[in-house]
Amino acid sequence: MLYLPTLISIVEVLLVSVPVLLTVAYVTVAERKTMASMQRRLGPNIVGYYGLLQAFADALKLLLKEYVSPTQANIVLFFLGPIITLIFSLLGYLVIPYGPGLALSDFNLGIIYMLAVSSLSTYGILLAGWSANSKYAFLGSLRSTAQLISYELILSSAILLVIMLTGSLNITVNIEAQRAIWFIIPLFPIFIIFFIGSIAETNRAPFDLAEAESELVSGFMTEHAAVIFVFFFLAEYASIVLICILTSILFLGGYLYNYIPSFVELFQYFGYDYYIDNRYNESVLSNPLLEGLMYGLALGIKSCLMIFIFIWARASFPRIRFDQLMSFCWTILLPLVIAFIILVPCILYSFDILPSNIYLL
Repeated sequence: MLYLPTLISIVEVLLVSVPVLLTVAYVTVAERKTMASMQRRLGPNIVGYYGLLQAFADALKLLLKEYVSPTQANIVLFFLGPIITLIFSLLGYLVIPYGPGLALSDFNLGIIYMLAVSSLSTYGILLAGWSANSKYAFLGSLRSTAQLISYELILSSAILLVIMLTGSLNITVNIEAQRAIWFIIPLFPIFIIFFIGSIAETNRAPFDLAEAESELVSGFMTEHAAVIFVFFFLAEYASIVLICILTSILFLGGYLYNYIPSFVELFQYFGYDYYIDNRYNESVLSNPLLEGLMYGLALGIKSCLMIFIFIWARASFPRIRFDQLMSFCWTILLPLVIAFIILVPCILYSFDILPSNIYLL
């Protein structure tokens, strides 16, 4: 018999993971509709109203497909790679705060945990590409590993600059520190560098060199099909949603909605003061359920905006060569980030606004 704490933990995990998987399904539909609109075509519009059930039709098609595995493949690692990639893509949602105190685990090393989990998903890609015993899959996994390791350095360096402003590795502390001003304003160049690194880290176009159809058929996923391919597909879009949420948390205030007018302020602005009385202010604005809903809605809107920019970048820029991708990382982005790592602490120290725990070190 399950103990009550264990049962509560299972329910909490399901309450986070099931909406994440549904979000991933609808991000695929949103991407296809957005790119169709940018390319003057319709996109999915047959399965369900406005094509909203297209993702489930695609999933059903892949689940019902016959699976054929390569005869010379290492079967254990061949199946284990996609599973590892999906698991570590979903583990990052453990420390995401959807509101003050609304996180599965709000511990003090949340940012380090997210960096570690995102790094470990590289092993799944490497195992899947090597175990397939195919030159295209192997080249794709090598490219992906080199790309992820290189741009992980850019992401961690950009996050270090945000930590210099807050002095904490706790994600909730980094969000609450932005009540005065979102970090995108003082750290706008860092935001641009972080966004470029995020696109490369998630293997998205124009940096999708690991699965370049024109060169490597489908990269490390060449030999995977049916159910096992769904794991890679879910892992890619789960990583996109997670990195967009992380971008919103670090630079756009996360769940804060200080600059979004409340319903009462909107009513007052348009002259409908007679709809508002003290009872409305006390009952509605102090309602914890409504407040939590507003926090989650603010984080969702910011994350959706970042996902749209991801799709926009894919539809706008052509794919670059792999050597250009690596040289861009090591010769342009890395010197810029190192320069900002030197510049930002100097500015903070000059104005005596270094966080106390960093200042003591």
